Amino acid sequence: MAGGGNFVEKYYLGLDQGTTGTTALIFDSQWNQVARGYKEHTQYYPQPGWVEHDPMEIWGSILETIDSAAKEAGIQVADLTCMGLDNQGETVMLWDRFTGVPVYNAIVWQDRRTAKMADEIAEQYGDMIREKTGLVVDAYFSATKIRWIMDHVDGVREKIENGHVIAGTLDTWMIWKLTHGHVHVTDYSTASRTMLLNIHTGEWDDEILEALGIPKQILPEIHDSAEVYGTTDPLDFFGAKIPISGSVVDQQAALFGQACFKPGTVKTTYGTGCFMLMNTGDKPVYSENGLLTTVGWGLNGKKITFALDGGIYISGAAVQWLRDKLHLIATAAETEELAKSVPDTGGVYFVPAFAGLAAPHWDQYARGTIVGITGGTTKEQLVRATLESIAYQVKDNLDVMVKDSGIPIEVMRVDGGAVVNTFLMQFQADILGIPVDVPVITETTALGAAYLAACGIGEFHDLSELEKNWKLYRRYEPHMEEDVRQELLRNWHKAVERAKNWAES
Repeated sequence: MAGGGNFVEKYYLGLDQGTTGTTALIFDSQWNQVARGYKEHTQYYPQPGWVEHDPMEIWGSILETIDSAAKEAGIQVADLTCMGLDNQGETVMLWDRFTGVPVYNAIVWQDRRTAKMADEIAEQYGDMIREKTGLVVDAYFSATKIRWIMDHVDGVREKIENGHVIAGTLDTWMIWKLTHGHVHVTDYSTASRTMLLNIHTGEWDDEILEALGIPKQILPEIHDSAEVYGTTDPLDFFGAKIPISGSVVDQQAALFGQACFKPGTVKTTYGTGCFMLMNTGDKPVYSENGLLTTVGWGLNGKKITFALDGGIYISGAAVQWLRDKLHLIATAAETEELAKSVPDTGGVYFVPAFAGLAAPHWDQYARGTIVGITGGTTKEQLVRATLESIAYQVKDNLDVMVKDSGIPIEVMRVDGGAVVNTFLMQFQADILGIPVDVPVITETTALGAAYLAACGIGEFHDLSELEKNWKLYRRYEPHMEEDVRQELLRNWHKAVERAKNWAES
């Protein structure tokens, strides 16, 4: 308890279940961050292009991060007012509803094993799926992953017929585990990442389900992004009954946490991948140039806010690759000084298409490519080229977003781990030609989840109340000459073409 008189401090938990780890942030009544817990989990690569997670390991890491954040805040878990979750989006799994045992590992959004299946579906149903879901048919989304598990894991189809097996993205799994198997739900934003949600009706689409051979009964109920879905089960959760009152996909959580509530406001999150979202208001905007039309969030009984989504598969993961596979760096933090130690890349361009290229290219078969290497190329130049590749990919998406929305973007709000890298942020502003704004709280995914949880229990009645909480930490202004910018981009696009053409050469 804090303060005097009758004041009772409230604590809001935002749980960000990301691709490489789980973050728990605790905020007080004034929305100051008072504690943080974090735990990485294992990435499994059973075959080239395959990526999996162990859902039981993730469940353990969720409990560990919440416990450590509560201890850091000096509170009991039972002192939490409510909790909100955000999740990886397309990563999906199936499990036994009676034993709670996954039938197979979670198949991660980056996984490409269903690329050929996606090609076949696109040929037959691509236009229909795009019109109904806002998405291009791709192995990225959950639908083909669900179908793969049904086709390749022994006994799953029979268990589905017997009502034993259910499916869900990781939000569904988390809520199911937190409530001891009593609640099987997802929210509109996460449902929109499955390739199975009709964004016009807000329902699972029967025509798509039939075309893909996925039974509707295994899917969760779809709910708003802010409401009380249930309470944590004291048996499984530190003896505490806490309302679970917010749930949203991670990038939309960041859009919400960045207070991008007005149409035309934009944020970019730098994580394992890199994701730019623009709020387009209450109507879906379709892109002619490779962006996705997606649900931002659903509030107040199916009032859906839409977004345009430019997703980049590999950004922070390219830095991890330098660290873990090439051993060029010991920590991601080193990249800043190494990049600043050279005036340029010496003509080296790195296209980190480890899992194909996402927006705006949508090339499932592109692969990572480094061009311009000479005998004089140094480690520092390769590190700098890796950071620059992130900024170039963001620029490609921003250009398309402006073109497709018809809305000029005057500033970009940014968040995620990489925003502490001053070289990358300055280069990003330079290559975009507009200011880049870093907020005080940069882990806006967990913040957005906590905001939604507070909305879900009625703490906020109007989004303008939340807008006032957004605080600027630092603005990066562009300084690059236009002719320099255009020359760099020209060479970057040449490198991208090499990455896209490698399989045909």
